[in-house]
Amino acid sequence: MNGNARPLLAEAGPLTREPMFDEARAICSDLSVPLLSRLDAFEDVFESLVGDSIFTRARNLERKFGLRQLWLKFEGDNPTGTQKDRIAFAQVGDALRRGYGTVTVATCGNYGVAVGLAASIAGLECVVVIPEGYHTRRLGEIEALGARVVRCPGTYEDAVEHSSGLAEAGEWYDANPGSANELVQLKAYSEIASEIYDQLRDAPALVACPVSNGTTLAGVHRGFASLHRRGKTSKIPRMVAGSAWRKNPIITAVRLGLDRCPTLTPEALRETVVNEPLINWRSLDGDAALHAIRSTNGHAGDASDRRMKEMAKLLREQQALHVLPASTAGLIALLDLHAATPLPGDRYVAVLTGRSS
Repeated sequence: MNGNARPLLAEAGPLTREPMFDEARAICSDLSVPLLSRLDAFEDVFESLVGDSIFTRARNLERKFGLRQLWLKFEGDNPTGTQKDRIAFAQVGDALRRGYGTVTVATCGNYGVAVGLAASIAGLECVVVIPEGYHTRRLGEIEALGARVVRCPGTYEDAVEHSSGLAEAGEWYDANPGSANELVQLKAYSEIASEIYDQLRDAPALVACPVSNGTTLAGVHRGFASLHRRGKTSKIPRMVAGSAWRKNPIITAVRLGLDRCPTLTPEALRETVVNEPLINWRSLDGDAALHAIRSTNGHAGDASDRRMKEMAKLLREQQALHVLPASTAGLIALLDLHAATPLPGDRYVAVLTGRSS
């Protein structure tokens, strides 16, 4: 296990009352302070709180499923409980550096909390767009962080379009996937690859990730591709994607042998409390994720709500990790691949994240 791991801080509100946050916020929001000093204050918080997440070997799961070695990269000990903190802090830092006063993002919960926290520390305004039909349990956290919540009709994808439209009209920073700032997100997620390399001293045989838009998987692949180009690793790992049963364009594209991710029919996608983080009818970074899977001879699979809940329960009982059930989709796809054709003895990694509340 990573000895530098922090305790899970599930409630974002108390975080903002820490003295280091007050000091950073005071410096970042003071326009009379040189920009370099404001950026330094924000980076101090960023580097102290985000990343270097838990990395642990799942020996109990190895014995149960006959796979070795299986490693778990648990993103739940980031400040708001998910890997979204990585891209939220990276993009808010980018917005601060470029002189933006407001950052906007569409969300169904987790990403909004992450951007709200980062923006509050940076002294920036934050506008979070949420589909009017969603009732996320994290809304109170978003509002407690000082973000302004805007409701819009339609789906998450419609909320992304609305948020991006607000960004263009108001000259705000657009922190949405698929935006002009997408490269910042991919670079932030590439740090997951660097942290895995730091622990293993080489690339694993395979990395499995849950996918919705596909940004996390694409970023991790980008990180390993960079390490390989620089001669740090002996290989680029196979990339495995997992998502909700028949409800994601990336998985559909792999299953049907398509060159591009298709646009699914929104009305045909039934969302539940369990699968909501994975539901997507238009994966905004899907083609990048699809390329990562195809170029590494990877794999894609999907899982039912029942299987994701069962895997989350197993991880809690066997590995003492409290994970968001949807985040187990990648691990399930990895284990299904092993069940179909036993994988050779090597090192395998699954990326997981914490509960949303």
